[in-house]
Amino acid sequence: MKPSLVFIALLLAITAFSGSTQKQTFLKWELGYSKSASETPSKWIPATVPGAVQLDIAKADKYEPFYYAEHWKDYLWMEDQFYTYRTKFDAPEKATGESVFFVSKGIDYEFKVFLNGAEIWHQEGMFTPVNLNLSDKLKPTNELKVLVYPVPKKHPLPADRSQAANVAKPAVSYGWDWHPRLVPLGIWDETYLEIRQASHVDDFHMNYALNKDFSEAEIDLQISGQNLKTQAFRWTLQDKEGKEVLRSDGKTQLTLTKPKLWWTHDHGEPYLYTSTLQLLNDQGQAFQTLVSKIGFRRVKLVMNEGAWGDPEGFPKSRSVPPAQLEINGRKIFCKGTNWVNPEIFPGIMNRERYNQLLSLAVEANFNILRVWGGGIVNKESFFELCDEKGILVWQEFPLACNNYPDDAHYLSILKQESASIINRVKKHPSLAFWSGGNELFNSWSGMTDQSLPLRLLNRQCLELDPNSPFIPTSPLMGMAHGNYVFRDLQTKEEVFSSMARARYTAYTEFGMPAPASVEVLKTIIPKEELWPPKPGTSWESHHAYKAWVGNTWLCQDIIEDYFGVSNSLEELVANGQLMQGEGYKCIYEEARRQKPYCAMAINWCYDEPWPTAANNSLLSYPAIPKPGFYAVKNACRPVLASAKFSKFKWTEGETFFADIWMLSDLPKDVSAGKVTIKIRTGTSEMTLLNWEFNAMKANTNQSGPTVRCKLPAWKTDRFKVILEVEGHPEYKSEYTLAYQPRSVERVRTTPVMNQ
Repeated sequence: MKPSLVFIALLLAITAFSGSTQKQTFLKWELGYSKSASETPSKWIPATVPGAVQLDIAKADKYEPFYYAEHWKDYLWMEDQFYTYRTKFDAPEKATGESVFFVSKGIDYEFKVFLNGAEIWHQEGMFTPVNLNLSDKLKPTNELKVLVYPVPKKHPLPADRSQAANVAKPAVSYGWDWHPRLVPLGIWDETYLEIRQASHVDDFHMNYALNKDFSEAEIDLQISGQNLKTQAFRWTLQDKEGKEVLRSDGKTQLTLTKPKLWWTHDHGEPYLYTSTLQLLNDQGQAFQTLVSKIGFRRVKLVMNEGAWGDPEGFPKSRSVPPAQLEINGRKIFCKGTNWVNPEIFPGIMNRERYNQLLSLAVEANFNILRVWGGGIVNKESFFELCDEKGILVWQEFPLACNNYPDDAHYLSILKQESASIINRVKKHPSLAFWSGGNELFNSWSGMTDQSLPLRLLNRQCLELDPNSPFIPTSPLMGMAHGNYVFRDLQTKEEVFSSMARARYTAYTEFGMPAPASVEVLKTIIPKEELWPPKPGTSWESHHAYKAWVGNTWLCQDIIEDYFGVSNSLEELVANGQLMQGEGYKCIYEEARRQKPYCAMAINWCYDEPWPTAANNSLLSYPAIPKPGFYAVKNACRPVLASAKFSKFKWTEGETFFADIWMLSDLPKDVSAGKVTIKIRTGTSEMTLLNWEFNAMKANTNQSGPTVRCKLPAWKTDRFKVILEVEGHPEYKSEYTLAYQPRSVERVRTTPVMNQ
């Protein structure tokens, strides 16, 4: 089955949302490319803005979809070209005192802007918006060009992620263990002409400070723009029902009494007010209006319970850093996931796609997303939806797994880009805290807390957003990244054992691989390569082999160690997806058992930017839940009965045992109840124990008994453990474990491929 480009294009119409009444005109663009900046492109093709140059070329020249087979390699030449966007427009009609601006919210990565042949702007950095006043340079008919430079590289070869080690461009596009080497270029966010009054607002932020008991918010209206010194304005704040609760006619310092607080969706209501700022003319009429949503909350990172004692012994300069998140004075357990860029080419991301993914995150009972530093800083609609849905955002800057330099040029770009990122994102109540980037304090990165880029980012956050926490990188001492497979590739220790002896303040990356569904695999791997899987084919290009270490991410050898040889693709996929779900449940539930010392469980990863053959993700591209998604959803329920196992595979006649718990992250008490523990295979079922648990205080767990039984002779390769809570079917949990009958030996009926 060979899909069409429609599968990945998703080029839905994108409506600019500025929250402003300024007049906007969207332009029709063409695209050309050449080998040098001075060379004129030999042909022009239609361009989609926002978008990516690669997608425009692929559409015009009828390229095969990059996600199918190994066609992504056909796109690699595009990273070394110069690209020119051009558009023609008549000078817009404007009133006296008005100006025409060229606005772009994002151009990737280094570029120049030309108007009627004259260079008017040069910029490096994809997150800093462009605002250029064209008025004095306009003719009756005009030509606007944007020249985009080739992909920046620290060195030409080898082609790896270290090529991004001296730029503020996300490193993921240079190739990762779940992302092909496809490096986007082009106009990737909303771009238009805008007519502005002589007096106008460029940016607005409602800064505030909550008092100790959250009964008052001291508000400081921060308004920036042109000719505003004596400009009259009106600002109003409306509650969710549309009632005006605060108003200012020219004052910037105000007090709101009894503000309703913004909470994550699992701890309360993500309450949002409507803020409206209007600039007024001499007759008191509004000529510019900016509307936005505002939420009041206080977020802190505080010390985990017991963390002051780690590490043990002296001398020591500090204990493990705080990893306990506190919102509005309440410590919460963070259950979430690592969010990666949902598209290889972020220009085609829009509100509809974000909403699809974020709605699933709420369904999974996640209350936090770690926006990983190897990827992009998302578009504005991502943060708006997180505000609405009550999901916290741990936002990393675009640094990952590289030693970013102390040189002046890089630091100047990082300062520019970080300021743009902070000033945009800090307005959102969903922002939890900032991080310098991913895995920077490691041998493969080589950075320390003395590295100037991290000192700069800390200063930027302190000056521009002092009320949001900052950490230099993840992980820090006391936090954990890993494990990423069901069983250690060297020691063969299972996740059930390694998690039981682990002790960390936060598990901020951990993974369980699984193949994609057979339906997805058929859309990316040619029929003749589909079975059996084999390295050196499209399976490898789509990260089933040699993506990380060993036979990752397919891990066929591990799957077959537990369930015997797989004689069909369907069988291999089903067993691999089962193991992903059980492995993820083990980690999430064990992390919850370890609170209050542990305060976070955030898996690697949530989504993927193209359809991989196998990966740690919970969703296959574009937003298809794997069975592991539903396993994690169950493990992250506010309250559940939980079983702790010592291993995954059990043998006929062996004494099976499991520890029983009740887990609760609810902000309210849980009543006493009774848990019934059963094991089942096919139509056979045994009740092992009834446990009456006591009432539980808010956000606490309770340990229970250990159940034991001798496993009978079954003709199966798996069995279920079932925990039922009387009167509360929503607390019920089920686990599937592997079983080995003494008399059964599976025989492979398909050829063994050399892996």
